[in-house]
Order: sequence, then structure tokens, then C-alpha cells
Amino acid sequence: MTETVSEESLLQFPCDFPIKVMGKNTEGFAQAIADIVVAHAPDFNPATMEMRLSKENRYLSLTATIRATSKEQLDTLYRALTAHPMVSVVL
Repeated sequence: MTETVSEESLLQFPCDFPIKVMGKNTEGFAQAIADIVVAHAPDFNPATMEMRLSKENRYLSLTATIRATSKEQLDTLYRALTAHPMVSVVL
């Protein structure tokens, strides 16, 4: 696999890229996010997703580190995550 540098991005692809997703701590949130990430990064292992609860357990922060292959892949994944009704913030 060759590394490429996009003219629109400072990232070199492929690269490991962490994506943080936050939402209310509700049943199914983590699974929904894992499903979206796997749909856009098929080699992502959901078991590696980091989870952190807020101080009062109302919100859940998930960090999924994927092997990003292109800026287009990241853009599409961000759009899918931000469009999901359970998601509050994507970083």
C-alpha cells in the first residue's frame, strides 16, 4: 500500500485516525456508533472502541481509532455520524 498526501489535507494516508463521538448515555448508542464506523472502515474492530461516561453518567464519549485511507472516507464517516439522531458531537 502506498502513502498519499492529499492537496486538501495535511494527513498522509493511510493513517490511524481517532474519532470522538459524544451522545446521551442511552441503550444502543455505542452499538449504533460501532455499526456506522464499521460501515465506513470495515477493518475497524468495535472491541477497541474506548468508552467514557460523564461525571453523572448522563453522557457517553466514544473514541474509535480507524485506519483512514482517504480524506473522502473521513468526510463520509463524519457526515454519517453527525446525521445520526443519537449523536450530539463529533470531534
